[in-house]
Amino acid sequence: MKEEFVRLVETVKRVREKCPWDREQTHQSIRKYLLEECYETAEAIDENDKGKLKEELGDVLIQVIFHSILAEEEGAFSLDEVLKNTTEKLIRRHPHVFGGKKVSDSQAVLKQWEEIKNEEGRESVLSGVPRFLPALLRAYRVTEKAKTVGFDWSNVEEVWAKLQEELQELREAINNKKNLEEEMGDVLFALVNLSRHLRIDPEAALQKATERFINRFSYIEEKAKEKGLKLKDMTLAEMDRWWEEAKGWEDEKGNS
Repeated sequence: MKEEFVRLVETVKRVREKCPWDREQTHQSIRKYLLEECYETAEAIDENDKGKLKEELGDVLIQVIFHSILAEEEGAFSLDEVLKNTTEKLIRRHPHVFGGKKVSDSQAVLKQWEEIKNEEGRESVLSGVPRFLPALLRAYRVTEKAKTVGFDWSNVEEVWAKLQEELQELREAINNKKNLEEEMGDVLFALVNLSRHLRIDPEAALQKATERFINRFSYIEEKAKEKGLKLKDMTLAEMDRWWEEAKGWEDEKGNS
């Protein structure tokens, strides 16, 4: 493994040195590729495609190495420093593994993790949640971190009651034509909390719901094409009939 890692680093360095395109790149210019590779890795995980996952993890690793090489060229830090810092941080934040501290369960581990990060000088419990995260994921991580210090509802029923309260406030905002965006945001935030209490990843849940919508709508488009019809000329009832057919097909596929 060590030999292959060194070989990869040397290969990336050579590409940086010899390739005209790579020589022109900066942290800012390749930022989007790091994000893209991370999302493609997440997609491979969702698809349970081990071959694709192996490839995408390699692509993420290339990005990490490339950024480290750029930083070394600037005199900021080296790849060795990145590796050393990361190893030391991992050891420091796992005293129950590398030290004599005892923890009762995974929740205790998370609480301990946050306490250690505070000791390291973090300004807020909520620090470290990037602003550029997808909104649902960011909300999930913020509420997850707040939970580590006890700022959370004690059960699902309390969260459900809060959601009902926010829905009523949204209805009133619609009637009054005031604060619509704010109240809609509160409803979505409450839904994220409900997802967390139900141990459901809201980002993954919405992605899957979107895929189901796309698949069902595509079915409607295919049926319309078969019949020589245009969607804009069809009634909603006609499209709904094919929508239900698509749902039935999904149910059969799921039970097969």
